[in-house]
Amino acid sequence: MFNGKDFKGWRQCNGTAMPKNWIIDKGTMEVFTMEGKKPGEGSDGDIVFGDKKFKNFVLSIEWKASKMANSGIFYDVREVPGQPVYYAAPEIQILDNADATDNKVPSHLAGSLYDMIAADPKTVHPAGQWNTIVVSVINGKVTHMQNGVKVCEYELWTPAWDQMVANSKFKSFPGFTEGIAKEGFIGLQDHGYPVWFRNLKIREF
Repeated sequence: MFNGKDFKGWRQCNGTAMPKNWIIDKGTMEVFTMEGKKPGEGSDGDIVFGDKKFKNFVLSIEWKASKMANSGIFYDVREVPGQPVYYAAPEIQILDNADATDNKVPSHLAGSLYDMIAADPKTVHPAGQWNTIVVSVINGKVTHMQNGVKVCEYELWTPAWDQMVANSKFKSFPGFTEGIAKEGFIGLQDHGYPVWFRNLKIREF
């Protein structure tokens, strides 16, 4: 999904071009804090791999967080005009667990299904070190592997899933209450902190 040289296939969520706060350096994608913005204040820089929607797949991404960083990886992204990438898609959390301001809730820590299922915090490497997340989505059955350890397992479009949504911050998001899409784009979040991505790979089934 990333050739290390350019942003071929990628674009702004609900847009046509790449946002200005993404660069490529030494084969790595980086989102950074725009000049004039405070840390944690994004710049409408959520992006999607817009070449194709995916349904059954295994996605592997290496990521590295800066101090206090917060970001996310999304799948089954359904673009909703005027809304951010997380409005209608599940999120695998990216976080500096030690120093990020959003580190008080277990299901907000790195590797978690954001605001629904907590990942084991012992499986994540600290800010400045690379982590590998592997997400398998096969016929609605989903697992998150963080640095080789299974940290989340759940099934979409089930009563259990609906209950998790009802108990989360997404309970009032039409993108969730109407139902997560059966297929969609892969997305990455701009949360206003420097975060790096490399070796973005996907295998379809």
